[in-house]
Amino acid sequence: MVSPTRRKTSLSLDAEALDRAKDLGINVSAVAEAALVKALTAARRETWLAENADAFAAQSDWHARNGHPLADIVAAPVNLPI
Repeated sequence: MVSPTRRKTSLSLDAEALDRAKDLGINVSAVAEAALVKALTAARRETWLAENADAFAAQSDWHARNGHPLADIVAAPVNLPI
């Protein structure tokens, strides 16, 4: 498995929080990276939803006018979250 390229960066963090993390043996770099990846994932999702909002609206409109094409064989409600 190839490990990702690492790059040093500088962050300004609350001194007390940083000291407490060090005392507890928390890997601040790993925590920051995990939080960054989570924020990136959320931002990409929001961007994708916004970029595709017209298609979702068109599909919803089509379903409102025509019903769900599999309604006669669906055994559970179709209102699932995206």
